[in-house]
Amino acid sequence: MSNSHLFMPSGFLRAPLQNGIGRYVCQLQRITIKFCKNNGSSRGVREFIENDLLDFAKNYPGIVVYVKPRRHRTPCLSAEYLNGEKHYVSCHNYTRDEVIKWINLLRTQSGNQIVRLMKLMHTDNPSIQGPWSPFTNKDPKLNVTEFPNEELFRPIYVPKTATEKLKEIFEERQRNLSSLDEKRAE
Repeated sequence: MSNSHLFMPSGFLRAPLQNGIGRYVCQLQRITIKFCKNNGSSRGVREFIENDLLDFAKNYPGIVVYVKPRRHRTPCLSAEYLNGEKHYVSCHNYTRDEVIKWINLLRTQSGNQIVRLMKLMHTDNPSIQGPWSPFTNKDPKLNVTEFPNEELFRPIYVPKTATEKLKEIFEERQRNLSSLDEKRAE
């Protein structure tokens, strides 16, 4: 286990302005694509600009895209978010697919700084059993079962409603009356 998390700032998980509850606002405000027109290390970025940039701009009109050619410089992506954060990604010798993946990652991030998550509770004696999940005590054969499966999902005991009980009493009395009528007819 590494100790790299010790140097990370810590904080609580919080959605910006409760984003996604009711409506979604893309947090990426603008992205600047910096590249060299001649340098070989900018090839993937140039291919992205030639083939995919117009589609990206049409699909996400809320994101402002700047293209900034620079001579003899390493290509990079600079993203600015609504909360004022800026993220920088060096794209030295990246392929077109890698540039697409990085742009989609920047687009879907909230812009918040990556932090080590804190909990609202603390214990000096944590559980040795590990965290609970809905699958903790489930039968392992569920992993290979084809769904829907009637055998696994038979209804467990469900108490009868008052209406069902009244119907049963009525039907039983009807049967008793009909058997009495049959005996009298004999």
